[in-house]
Amino acid sequence: MSKFLADLPLAGTLIGTDFEGWSDELRAEFDAHSQDGAVGSRLLAETPRARIWEIRLQPGERWHAHRHVLDYFWTAINAGTSRQHTFDGTTRDVSYGAGETRYFHFGPGEYLLHDIENVGSTELIFTTVEHLDSDNAPLPLEN
Repeated sequence: MSKFLADLPLAGTLIGTDFEGWSDELRAEFDAHSQDGAVGSRLLAETPRARIWEIRLQPGERWHAHRHVLDYFWTAINAGTSRQHTFDGTTRDVSYGAGETRYFHFGPGEYLLHDIENVGSTELIFTTVEHLDSDNAPLPLEN
């Protein structure tokens, strides 16, 4: 694991390493979405300084692999549990409390490529705010 990734506040319980349990389809998705800047399921607003995203996942739903390059924070709107696969081959289960917020900073060339699946019994809702004036240029969004 890279030093940068080890320093990220990823939290959660480590349940797999070295791509253990990853299907061929999941590996292919990470390759296909390695430059995907859609970090949420719906872009709520974009200003000259920020992109504001929402992600809503029903139990069993997942949001595909996506790449974070901008400084950002997310806030969990409600409590729940997710499973996340990360580009370094780790898998984690993460529990969230309503209102929990986490902040991520990315230096030049640093990034986080991961997916998120709702493995809980209630809808997961997050708001994510990306700062466009970060050390890295924003990734283009597909139309």
